[in-house]
Amino acid sequence: MELFNVIFRTLFFYFFITLAYRIMGKREIGQLGIIDLIVSILIAELVAISIENINDSIFLTILPITLLVILELVLAFISIKSRTFRTIFGGKPSLIIVNGKINYHEMVKQRYSMDDLLLSLRQKEVRNIEDVEYAFLEPNGKLSIFKYNFFKLKSAYPMPLIVDGSIQKKALKYIHKTESWLTTELNKNNLNAKDIFYAFYKNSKIYLVKKSETLK
Repeated sequence: MELFNVIFRTLFFYFFITLAYRIMGKREIGQLGIIDLIVSILIAELVAISIENINDSIFLTILPITLLVILELVLAFISIKSRTFRTIFGGKPSLIIVNGKINYHEMVKQRYSMDDLLLSLRQKEVRNIEDVEYAFLEPNGKLSIFKYNFFKLKSAYPMPLIVDGSIQKKALKYIHKTESWLTTELNKNNLNAKDIFYAFYKNSKIYLVKKSETLK
């Protein structure tokens, strides 16, 4: 009877957890942020405890897992609506390599060692750091690499100036511009930062995507 109970619980939670992750969305499977990782660990622990303690009701495990799934959906919705919340819990990408040169200050800030960097470059089949024009350390810990073109000509990376109505001060500092300059440029089109869903700077030009355009 105990063997049957263990088999039943194992199969039940296999399909139940599969359904739960499908409800939480494909993003949870492809990448794990801090919140996603915590939820995954808690679900795994709850299932393991339930399979071991076969005398306990199965609903004592279903209830907290369902609560975690609902919490995950609520937090995901809030993160979409609030960039501040998304930044606090999800983090922001960090520029690690710029024009073939390592940004040591950012590496120290992110506690990202040289061994970590070299490992990530090898995994991307990059032999020389100088072959990389830009490299970003993403919030999920992965390194996004943009190599130089064949002739090693510099290309302007589209620096995000505004994301979901929020001005990116680091990006402005990188292109040697100020918030007042950006405000002046927006005023020329009778706009302010809150009206902008996404704005980036490339080849000395500002490209805008207004929030009203995203609703069409």
